[in-house]
Amino acid sequence: MNITLKPEQEKIVQTLLASGKFKNVDEVIQAALHLLEEDDREYQQWMIETRAKVEEGIASLERGEGIDGETFVNQLLTKFKQAREAQQ
Repeated sequence: MNITLKPEQEKIVQTLLASGKFKNVDEVIQAALHLLEEDDREYQQWMIETRAKVEEGIASLERGEGIDGETFVNQLLTKFKQAREAQQ
């Protein structure tokens, strides 16, 4: 497979090689692919967790355990105010 890099991408690769952290372009590409895989795994895990939380929230609302929007906003504003006061 041949890959053509844009000038700014080439500059990044050359900078990384000059840093001495990588011995050759293959190592730079391997590190980049590893980071992409890791990012994708983290995203997939986040999606699973978020879907579970949404399902839990929907079930809670169906059981009548929800609160109205105004109450929620007021509780949120109170928490923000408390956090701001704690920082002072």
